[in-house]
Amino acid sequence: MTHPFECRVIELRQYTLHRGRRDELITLFERELVETQAALGLHVLGMFRDADRPDRFVWLRGFADMTARARGLAAFYGGPVWQAHRSAANATMIDSDDVLLLRPVTPLPAPRKTGDAWHAMICPLVAPPDAELLDALREGAVTWLETEPAKNNFPALPVRGDETVLVALSPTPVLLPPRVAACLGAAPQTLNLRPTARSPLR
Repeated sequence: MTHPFECRVIELRQYTLHRGRRDELITLFERELVETQAALGLHVLGMFRDADRPDRFVWLRGFADMTARARGLAAFYGGPVWQAHRSAANATMIDSDDVLLLRPVTPLPAPRKTGDAWHAMICPLVAPPDAELLDALREGAVTWLETEPAKNNFPALPVRGDETVLVALSPTPVLLPPRVAACLGAAPQTLNLRPTARSPLR
């Protein structure tokens, strides 16, 4: 089985929740939906409260590859654990379709034993990044991911498939590299994240 932090396909999922119900979802998620996904090859890499948006839950899920993604998602969402808990989970949510399908440009960060913050920057691009830009990003300390170009192979879960992005992850606030700024098609979105108690990324 692929080590979770060697996954080649990553989902960045942002959920908008009903007011005051974020902790309810996190409690359910951490109790019922972490190990049960991992057993099927769906690796929860990080779970976060958005520090600037009290009704937003953000999480990262990884897969060995796109084939493993389709197989694992079908097994999980068609299986008994999700069937038992989906009504309670969905009742906390207004929207769960803000999802980016990504692949690593640089290695995923190793889990830390301590840490109280992560920061993400989502950079919409006018075109896919070229090899020169990707090589430049690999020289820094920030973790970068780019849009996975493969078609969404589990249509029951929508993804933002009509855009090209670079996503930065860092335990410190991300500074926009000039080379990335020159390729932007819109203003970046910044996420100020706080790990939940059981988040592997801390």
